[in-house]
Amino acid sequence: MTDADLNPAFGVYIHWPFCLSKCPYCDFNSHVRHAPVDEARFVRAFAREIETTAARAPAREVSSIFLGGGTPSLMQPQTVGAILDAIGKHWRIAANVEVTLEANPTSVEATRFRGYRTAGVNRVSLGVQALDDASLKALGRLHTAREALDAVAIARSAFDRYSFDLIYARPDQTPGMWADELKLAISEAAEHLSLYQLTIEEGTPFFGLHAAGKLKTPDEAVARALYDVTQDVCARHGLPAYEISNHARPGAECKHNLVYWRGQEYAGIGPGAHGRLDIDGIRHAVATEKRPESWLMRVEATGDGIVTDDLLNSEERADEFLLMGLRLNEGIDPQRYAALSGRALDPGRIAMLREEGAITISPDGRLRVTQSGFPVLDAVVADLAA
Repeated sequence: MTDADLNPAFGVYIHWPFCLSKCPYCDFNSHVRHAPVDEARFVRAFAREIETTAARAPAREVSSIFLGGGTPSLMQPQTVGAILDAIGKHWRIAANVEVTLEANPTSVEATRFRGYRTAGVNRVSLGVQALDDASLKALGRLHTAREALDAVAIARSAFDRYSFDLIYARPDQTPGMWADELKLAISEAAEHLSLYQLTIEEGTPFFGLHAAGKLKTPDEAVARALYDVTQDVCARHGLPAYEISNHARPGAECKHNLVYWRGQEYAGIGPGAHGRLDIDGIRHAVATEKRPESWLMRVEATGDGIVTDDLLNSEERADEFLLMGLRLNEGIDPQRYAALSGRALDPGRIAMLREEGAITISPDGRLRVTQSGFPVLDAVVADLAA
């Protein structure tokens, strides 16, 4: 067993749902409001939902906090500070807690970043998405490549730890172009990069354009070449993949995301947030009301915005552990799977997948997906879970 298995972590996710504009590829729970957001009212609701959640899941020590969105960097630093204070009032905070705030380059100002640091944020994640202006415009971003790099420089000056996101497999992108962009990104990234393949999500403007033939994304062969370039360039420059879309220098992995992928506990606070809480030995899958104003009224009336609170049975919990854990380069401990599900993984299926080169078993018994297995991860998971 790893340290992660023996020392369970507990994360708190805070969802700030507001953005300056809606990106055409985004299917996250984000909303544009043209009137100013009543931050004081939302802070009171966040504090109330934190209090209610802590009463259901008391005596936890918070190892990571993640303020995601939306665009949390549209919040005033004092708003962030008040939310962090509310978390500290109801749960113990680990001495080495990781507190990440997502930011967009358009909302980055040096003074604001210093304010976040004073409030208790110690890591930022920037939504850069591309490092050339034509791609940024096509992705509906409001910043230029220069503004993005300036924001990264501000993050570097304000925080010891920072990361940024890029999207690849964009229209007309070639492996050579992506390799050059990636090398520039790595020269600007101290320790961590999140690199996502562009996916066309139903319900987004990109979905309609793609269906009408007005948006052409790379075919399967080019997408695979772009993925291979990603792995190769990052590994050669000291940022190997520790998860299918995340790369870090050893020891600089995002603690909060590891909570999700290792199947540990986390509280989801805010409109459209999801959580996984262990209450009386049962895993609860919790989700809150997505619409910000509806969530607000629900919390003010009842103390939380919960709209679903499903109890996961042993098989559902084990399947979720498999689905999330195999995204990680460290893989999973099959014994933990067996303990969760009440049955071992099928040795025949494991043998078949090993023969196909999709998985390996490490000397300590951990089951890991190989480099060639990651592009077909969903199929590997489905095979093992069957």
